[in-house]
Amino acid sequence: MGKRGRRMLLWSTAIAAACYLAACALLYSQQRRLIYYPQLTRVEPAQTDIALARPGATLRGWVVNPGRRDAVLYFGGNAESVQASRDDLARWLPGHTAYLFAYRGYGASDGVPSEAALLADALAQFDDVARRHPGGQVSVVGRSLGSGVATHVAAERTVPRLVLVTPFDSLAAVAQSHYPVFPARWLLRDHYDSSQRLPRHRGELLVLRAGRDVVVPPANTDRLLKTFNGRALILDFPHAGHDDLSLDPHYWRTFSDFLETGAD
Repeated sequence: MGKRGRRMLLWSTAIAAACYLAACALLYSQQRRLIYYPQLTRVEPAQTDIALARPGATLRGWVVNPGRRDAVLYFGGNAESVQASRDDLARWLPGHTAYLFAYRGYGASDGVPSEAALLADALAQFDDVARRHPGGQVSVVGRSLGSGVATHVAAERTVPRLVLVTPFDSLAAVAQSHYPVFPARWLLRDHYDSSQRLPRHRGELLVLRAGRDVVVPPANTDRLLKTFNGRALILDFPHAGHDDLSLDPHYWRTFSDFLETGAD
């Protein structure tokens, strides 16, 4: 290779490196727009029936089957309008009062989402629900992104039954599987490291896994399960994907069988 060829190679390498670093910078600066999708979930506050004041935000949501002794706190997936599950929760969990708060920035809730804010909000929600049910138990459900939130609650509070739907070991690991050419693990600020938190859960565990999940690869769910040494029930839905899992006729029946045991 001649002198001119070497110079061209150096320039090409420098341009490629600059483009790569620019792409990394873009991913870093826009990461929360890639993680959180509240846009299609927005509703008016008047459409909700419960509110919880938090620093920098008021969280709003819905209550299903009020007046039961035991309760369920539901944390939805990304871009999920949690109120869409009200009818199913009312039907399949008649022995529980279900609470569905929208994350900050979602639904009718104020504020801007981040891992630190959502995890702190979740503990406040659990404590508020526990105060409303002094003689009962509060179980927790988390779907997709909500599995990371629910696992944090189960690690920090006494949760008799935890349900995780399409859960992951960590958001950073999932991001790395989707962006293998970038150092996603190092670029992310919000990690939702459930593999570090799930071992601290001392209650029962139900995991619903979608066999055709391309959002949270089943391998990430499997790695999470390896961290749990307690009692776990794992149900596979081999033909379901990440978004259509709840359409399976056995989906809500599984919830009912697990959570309604022992409910009044």
